[in-house]
Amino acid sequence: MKLKLAENIRTFRKQRKLTQEKLAEALGVTVGAVYKWESGLSQPELDLVVELADFFDTSVDVLLGYRMKDNNLDSAMERINTYCRTMDPEALTEAEKTLGRYPNSFKAVYACAEVYLAFGAGSHDAGQLRRALELLERSKVLLPQNDDPRISDSTISGDISIVYLLLGETEKSIELLKQNNAGGMFSGNIGVFLTAFKNDPEQAAPFLSEALMTCISGLLTTVFGYVLLFRSRNDWKQAMNIAAWGLDLLTGLKTEDRSDALEKTHAEMLVLLAYVQGKLGKHAEANASLRQAKVMAQHFDSMPDYTLKTMQFIDRRDQPVVFDIFGSTAEASIDRLTGLLNDRELSEQWKEMEVHE
Repeated sequence: MKLKLAENIRTFRKQRKLTQEKLAEALGVTVGAVYKWESGLSQPELDLVVELADFFDTSVDVLLGYRMKDNNLDSAMERINTYCRTMDPEALTEAEKTLGRYPNSFKAVYACAEVYLAFGAGSHDAGQLRRALELLERSKVLLPQNDDPRISDSTISGDISIVYLLLGETEKSIELLKQNNAGGMFSGNIGVFLTAFKNDPEQAAPFLSEALMTCISGLLTTVFGYVLLFRSRNDWKQAMNIAAWGLDLLTGLKTEDRSDALEKTHAEMLVLLAYVQGKLGKHAEANASLRQAKVMAQHFDSMPDYTLKTMQFIDRRDQPVVFDIFGSTAEASIDRLTGLLNDRELSEQWKEMEVHE
């Protein structure tokens, strides 16, 4: 088995922005010793390995780069999941057995933390919640073992914030979310917690606005992805359903007949709808959708405004500027979109409209 002790000592040292001299000073060894450890020329004694793990706030197996084989762990996880499907308390007993056998496995510790969080959230049992908190903090130490890209230090912090909230430590919960709110990933939670538990709607408003915009952007991107998915399955009925739903969503958000980024997006969604309508043989409807898209695109391009001033619910004090990947003008965006859809009939219809303008 190949260990990664030398590489990990160097990585952990650099993460903490320490020089070899500083690390040597902290451990009471020579700079030469640290250099040899990191170069793989020698290895620290066992007691120093333990001290290094403690200094870097990690476990010995993580520092060594040891990854345990977890065939039996997979079986244990499956048993726990089976109990959790019906919220059978036996899941907690099985979790403790698993933790006893795999105390330094990220997969085991994190999964069991989620079990305690699920049960503690349902029952508001403080003991279960504190056990979840303990295991989540432990998961952070073991995080270098993680190979699931959906789990990160920030997502674990999000779980910890829920525990704090359920334990009545609202301030600590909100502050933790704010510290880990990269890309606005927790803006919705922050907004809800501020309104529901702190009675501070004014502070919540910009967070809720950011969360809404992020959700809408994600939903519309997902609609486009689903249309392409259903195209691959030749399921045009489902493609029509989700394209129409996306368009309804946009229509319901707009409050005024004025130009802004919402109008540009609306024009793009109409083109997507026209594409699906054409595939279903609804040529008259497709042509009407495309003409409406043309009118909207021209209206936007005549007075471009990349804010969302006409969007319902958005807090107007800090108006965001938004762009999409298709292009800066609406007509250029539609040109690119029709190219991506790679449909000759749709492209010819759009070009014909441009010629007749």
